[in-house]
Amino acid sequence: MQKLLTATCLVALLAPAISYGQADSGDREVTVGGQGQSDNDFDSNDFALTASFGKYLNANGQVGVRQTLAVTDREGESADWDGATVVYYDHHFGSSEWRPFVGANLGYNYGDRTEETFSAGPELGLKYYVLDKTFIQGMMQYQFLFDDSDDVEDNYDDGVIYYSVGMGYNF
Repeated sequence: MQKLLTATCLVALLAPAISYGQADSGDREVTVGGQGQSDNDFDSNDFALTASFGKYLNANGQVGVRQTLAVTDREGESADWDGATVVYYDHHFGSSEWRPFVGANLGYNYGDRTEETFSAGPELGLKYYVLDKTFIQGMMQYQFLFDDSDDVEDNYDDGVIYYSVGMGYNF
């Protein structure tokens, strides 16, 4: 984990030296991604959907909000709903169809199966523009959970790594 955090910090420090500017595709974007799984009889099902809205502050810096909703449905049980609302800042590199990014997020997790708590951590990803304004995105986030500022140092090493794939559109 320390290697991931070191690499993230190194990329963030080198950002001004290797940034080229955003493609002329709009200063706002929306993304959507999802995942699901079921057993072979569809008696046990999990589904999650994540959507985000971001605004570019300049050619490379973006702030936004990301919302995740997940449902777990088991045969004979009522469905459980969980969610997470996150604000983020991402710094993008380059202006070609390949746009890597690195950033940080801070959010709140809640729901039926989730203990209500804050979350924070670094994130990194890659956008590949298949059209001028449409891209496929892969992202990885490390998130640690905490109830108050006293928990941050204690819980930082006990985080979770999330992977996601989705699509987005600039406008």
